[in-house]
Amino acid sequence: MPELPEVETTVGRIRPKLVRRHIAGIECSWRRTLCGSPATAARVLRGARIEAVGRRGKFVRIDTVRADATRVAVLIHLRMSGRLEVQPSSFARPAHTRLCVALDGGDELRFVDARKFGRVWVTREPEAVLGRVGVEPLSDGFTPDLLRCLLAGRSRVIKSVLLDQAVVAGLGNIYVDESLFRARLHPRMRSDRLSRRQCERLHRAIQSALRDGIAANGASIDWVYPGGSMQDRFAVYGRGGQPCPACQTAVVRMVVAQRGTHICPRCQRIRTGFSRGHRSTRNRRALRSNS
Repeated sequence: MPELPEVETTVGRIRPKLVRRHIAGIECSWRRTLCGSPATAARVLRGARIEAVGRRGKFVRIDTVRADATRVAVLIHLRMSGRLEVQPSSFARPAHTRLCVALDGGDELRFVDARKFGRVWVTREPEAVLGRVGVEPLSDGFTPDLLRCLLAGRSRVIKSVLLDQAVVAGLGNIYVDESLFRARLHPRMRSDRLSRRQCERLHRAIQSALRDGIAANGASIDWVYPGGSMQDRFAVYGRGGQPCPACQTAVVRMVVAQRGTHICPRCQRIRTGFSRGHRSTRNRRALRSNS
């Protein structure tokens, strides 16, 4: 938290306030927030013009160009509690403001991060930071066949694979749980055991869950990320003990891949056997022992 829909919403909110603005300076009040020297970051960014604001996975990416045509990127990972605000410098800074980028006209881009886990990079080589980020799940390149290939190449529980940012970018605990419910898949299923049809269902589920999250301006489940309404549309996440919207069975909370996980035990059963009449390994062993 925040995940892809929340980061995408953040980008959409700050982009109009930043593009074509010039950077006057940078100030870091919590040293670990900035990966690198604050003095170097201030020198490199001073006078640069912001050309674009976008998202890559869970990263906010701000692309700038200096007067000498050097391109410098500012990469921001919000982690657990980070948020970005553009406000006049005359306004009091919120508590837990860790970094400020001064803009022409007297505004500031403020990075507020109560838990201090967020990170900011100022770099001429953004791919050095982003190079291992996986495929964008809302891109044209994310196809059911690609998803099947990514899953088949890993022998892990499906939830663990989907949480891996080097596989699919931007998914976190919330939207993985919601996607698996929509696809009617148990989070403990082995990723390399999914059929083509299951992969197609999961592909549709991931994209629909993320698009619904973006349309709702993300999910606001605590004080960290305000303004979203996706939490009102959750089917299973955070709804332990409440009825499944599809079958009314009580939603169950368990731990999968070391993360709190919510499922409907009826809609998301683990299928131990193989399709089209193939027996499970356990059944085959039982038949041999009785013969």
